[in-house]
Formats: sequence, structure tokens, C-alpha cells
Amino acid sequence: MNALGRHILAEIYGCDAAILNNRNLIEKIMVESALEAGAEVREVAFHKFSPQGVSGVVVISESHLTIHTWPELGYAAVDVFTCGEKVNPWDACNYLTERFKAKHMTATEVKRGVFEEPVKVANL
Repeated sequence: MNALGRHILAEIYGCDAAILNNRNLIEKIMVESALEAGAEVREVAFHKFSPQGVSGVVVISESHLTIHTWPELGYAAVDVFTCGEKVNPWDACNYLTERFKAKHMTATEVKRGVFEEPVKVANL
């Protein structure tokens, strides 16, 4: 890999509004998506807004997954950032798209930590 990590910015449309407005279900699905991708879950934090919407983060050993939902629009903004080669962030995005019963997903992958020359990591 020429980069330290891969960051997927996913736009998930046409989702089931009831799912996107259910804090506990969103948390469960987000954790499952991290595990599906092969990540090691460390911590989770989610918040339900009034009158609707959920935001949350799943901290993984390999970085993080985040979400913010607009149930009234059937839309979820998702970031999946993974470091190393063990975890495939696309597996998490595809899992989320399926579980949200989405009609459409577009995503962009950004390479993070791209260095022109080999990097020597200091042992701190």
C-alpha cells in the first residue's frame, strides 16, 4: 500500500427512514459493519436528535466509522477510515447500504498518509 489508510466518504440515499431514526439500531448496524470489514471495535458513541436523526462514531483499532442521518430525507452521510491492509472499508460501506435498505450509494475513496518516499517510523 502506498498510503497509511483509506478513507471512504459514502452518500447513502433512499434509505428506510425508520432505520435511520433508530439510535440503537444504527449503533448495532454500524458495529456490525466494522466487524464485517474485519475491524476490531474499541468504543462507540451515538446520539439521537430531536425531532429526528442520529449521529455516531465507532472507534476501531484501525481508525473509525462515523455517520449522520437525515431520516426525513432517507439519507445517511458515512465515513469509513481504515489504516493498514487488514480491513477493507468498502465491505463496511456495502454492508451499511444493504442494512439501511438503500436505493443508491455513491462513494469516494481518499488515500490518507501518502508519502513520496519510504517512511521510517520512530519507535516512541
